[in-house]
Amino acid sequence: MRMKRVAALAAAATLALGMAACGGDDGGEGTGAGSKSFAAGTTMERLNKAQSIKIGTKFDQPGFGLKGLSGKPEGFDVEVAKIIVKELGIPEDKIEWVEAPSKVREDVIVNGTVDLVAATYTINDKRKERVAFAGPYYEAGQNILVKKDDTTITGPDSFKDGTKKVCSVTGSTPAEEIKKYVKDVATQLVLFDTYDKCKDALKGGQVDAVTTDNVILLGYIAKDEASFKLAGDNFTKEPYGIGVKKEDTEFRNFINDTLEKAFADGSWKKAWDDTAGKFGAELGSAPTVNRY
Repeated sequence: MRMKRVAALAAAATLALGMAACGGDDGGEGTGAGSKSFAAGTTMERLNKAQSIKIGTKFDQPGFGLKGLSGKPEGFDVEVAKIIVKELGIPEDKIEWVEAPSKVREDVIVNGTVDLVAATYTINDKRKERVAFAGPYYEAGQNILVKKDDTTITGPDSFKDGTKKVCSVTGSTPAEEIKKYVKDVATQLVLFDTYDKCKDALKGGQVDAVTTDNVILLGYIAKDEASFKLAGDNFTKEPYGIGVKKEDTEFRNFINDTLEKAFADGSWKKAWDDTAGKFGAELGSAPTVNRY
């Protein structure tokens, strides 16, 4: 009789342990390391096992990457990056956000300071010499921001007379593009490390205009409609991509797969509607991912 009681107790204990183990698999809403499986030796496996990730983004761009009251960046780039992080099985609170102004984006990828960059990062051949891109996940267009009462600047050709100063950011695509239109780069083009400084220079009268992508400028207008407006139409196409190490094809393919999934399941559109979409910019249809 005593032997039967011992056996019954042992069986009950085994059952309880099994139930506890099954219950443990359900924790963390599927974001823990155990809920995802990746090929050995890949960046995805490394990040998933570490349960942490470093992401470079802008801290000064309304609608895309602007440091909020929480001390963390907010915007469309940030939300797209979070979609990727979720697919890696990493909790959002394990993201380390690293400020990545235009002039250092390639450097922070190459040096390993960050694992990826989502920072209004236009895909172009020059940058592909140092880094690789997943995407695009959005296509912007360069435009010009002027004071609300300015009627003299109507587009990039307005700088050809050599009398007006335009501000942009060091290392950015817009800074290179506007050089095609200014008469004297040395005296007309003013460069800072952030667009916030350009915006302040425009408001203070040190420059006559600011040029960058339309969606960034629309963010500034949304925050101060009484002071600013756009001058003319977009005059370039700027496909935004996710920057990763040049040789990391597997990680790039994983991000491309994740972006295509987000296009299809509505999470990409929701990310837009909750951020930059509030400023009146059009999202358009999902771009075709370039799997070069």
